[in-house]
Amino acid sequence: MDLCRLQLTMMCKCLPTVSHSQLQDLKHEGTYLKYSHRDEDPLLMAVWRGDARVMRDILMTSESNQLQVNKDGWTPLHEAAYYGQAECMKILLLVAPQMINHQTTSSQTPLILAAARGHFACTQCLLDMGADPNIADKSKRTPIYEASVVGNVEMVQRILRSGARVDRRCAGGWTALHEAASRNNLSVTALLVEHGAKVDAVSDDGISPLFIAAQSGSVDTLLFLIKSGAEIAKEAKDGATSLFEACRHGHNKIVEILLSHGADPNKPEKRGLLPLHVAAKRGYCSIVSLLIPVTSSVKLQHSGISPLHLAAENDEDDTLEMLIEAGFDANSQLSSDWSCMYEDRRTTPLYFAVVNSNLNAAGMLLEAGAGPNLDTFNPLLVAVKQGYVNMVSLLLKHGAHINANVPTQSTSFPAAVLLSGTNLAVLKCLMDYGCDAMSCFQCSCGKRPYKATHVLQFTVVGFCDQFCEMLSRPTISHWAGPVIDVLLDYVGQTKLCDRLIEHLDSYGGWIHIKMKATLPRPLMHLCRLKIRQLVGVRRLERLKTLNLPGKITAYLNYAES
Repeated sequence: MDLCRLQLTMMCKCLPTVSHSQLQDLKHEGTYLKYSHRDEDPLLMAVWRGDARVMRDILMTSESNQLQVNKDGWTPLHEAAYYGQAECMKILLLVAPQMINHQTTSSQTPLILAAARGHFACTQCLLDMGADPNIADKSKRTPIYEASVVGNVEMVQRILRSGARVDRRCAGGWTALHEAASRNNLSVTALLVEHGAKVDAVSDDGISPLFIAAQSGSVDTLLFLIKSGAEIAKEAKDGATSLFEACRHGHNKIVEILLSHGADPNKPEKRGLLPLHVAAKRGYCSIVSLLIPVTSSVKLQHSGISPLHLAAENDEDDTLEMLIEAGFDANSQLSSDWSCMYEDRRTTPLYFAVVNSNLNAAGMLLEAGAGPNLDTFNPLLVAVKQGYVNMVSLLLKHGAHINANVPTQSTSFPAAVLLSGTNLAVLKCLMDYGCDAMSCFQCSCGKRPYKATHVLQFTVVGFCDQFCEMLSRPTISHWAGPVIDVLLDYVGQTKLCDRLIEHLDSYGGWIHIKMKATLPRPLMHLCRLKIRQLVGVRRLERLKTLNLPGKITAYLNYAES
C-alpha cells in the first residue's frame, strides 16, 4: 500500500488542475446529468475536472472504497475515458486495474467510450495497460468501429496494432470499412484494407462498402475500393446496384466513374426500375443525359413504366423536356401492374401532369404528340374537377373529348358539366369548345334519391343522372341561376323543365334568367349559334386571326356590349 501511495504521489506531481468554471461546463454535458445523483461524489468531480492531485488525495485516504459502480454500470474509469482525462485514467488503473474491461449496462468498456469520443491519449493508455480491443457493446460496435466513425487515423492504427479484428460487424451488419467509406475517409479506408478488411463485406441489407461510397458520394474512397478489387455489380437485397444508388442520390461524378468501370445501366432493381428511372424521378438532368445513350429501350419497355411518367409525376420539367427531345414516346403507357397501383388506373405521362396541375409539363407532352384521350378517366375531367381553366382550355385545344363520360357512371348530360360544379369560368370554357349544352335541358324531372358515389379518385357527392337533379344538390342549388344563365347562351329553342323553373323562381334576382329562356329565342342569338355550329370550334379559334370587324368577332364570342 505504501508503494502504491508513493507511485500516486510521483504521478501527480506537476499535474494541471481544472478551474471551477470548467467544471461547471462539464456539468452541463449529457453524461454528467445521467449521474447527477452522484454530483457530490468528490472523486467523480475530480475526474471531470481532470484534477489528478485531488484524486490522489482521495485514493490515498483510509476511507471506504471510492471506486463504486453506479446503476448504469459506469465506473470512474468510464468517466475518465468519456471526458478524455488520461492522467486520471492512469491513476485509476494503478489503483484498480480490474476496471480496465469493465462493461456498463450497455456493454460499453472504457476503451469503446474513449474511441467513440476521439480521445487518442486515453485510447493509447488503455491499450498499453492491456484493454481488450475486441469487446463489443450491445450494438456490437467495437473500438475499431468507433474509431472509424470518428475518423482518427492514428487511433485506428493504434487499435489495429493491438490485435483488433477488423471485420467485426455491428448490429446492422456494417463493418468499420462501411463507416470509413460512408465518410469518404480515404486514409482510414486504406488502413483498414491494408490490415485485411474485406472490400466486399456486406451488411444485413446486402450493402457493401462500395455501395455506401456510391450512396454518399465518396469519390476518393470509391476509386480506392474499385482499385482494391471491390465488385461493382454487387447488389443490395432490394436489387439496387451501386450505380442505381448513385443515380438516386444525384452523384454525377460517381455515376461517371461507375459507368467508365463497366457498371451495368440496364440492371433493374426488384421493382423493375432502372437507374434512368430514378434519375428522371429525382430530376438529375446531368445524370439523365449520361444514362440515355446507354439505356436499353427493350429494358425500359419491360419495366412497364417510362422515365417520362416519373418525371411528370414529380414535376421535373427540365428532365421531362430532355427525355422528350431524346425521343421518348409521349404516349407511353403504364403496364397493368403499375397502373393498378393508382386508384384511378392512370396510364399516361399526361395524366400525371394534369393531376399535378402542371400546365408547362402538359403543354410539352401535348406538343410532343401525347393523346389526351388514352386514359380510362379522361384527363380533361381531372382538370375540370380541379377548376383549372387554362388546363381545360389546353386539353380541349389538343382534341380532348369534351363530352367524355365517367367510366363508372353515366349521365344524360356531359360529365364535364357535372364536375365543373359552380365554376362558371370552367363551364363557359367547356361551352365555348362545343360541350353539349342542349342535353342539360332534355330531362324528365326524375326523382332519383341522392347518394354518394366514388368516381375513381374523385368523389361526386349526390350522383345525378339528369342536370336538374345536379342543380338540386344543396352545395350547388344557390348557384342554379348563374349556371342556367351560362348554358342558355349556347342553346337555341329549348324549354326548361319544371324543376329548373322552380330553381329560378326561388330567388327574385333570377327573374331575368327565366325571361331569357322564354320562347321564342331572339333571332340574333339563333344566328350566332348557327354560325358557330357551321364554323366549328377549331375554326372559331382562327377567327381571331382574320381581319373581321371587331363587332362581328365580339358577337360570335359573346363579347358584344
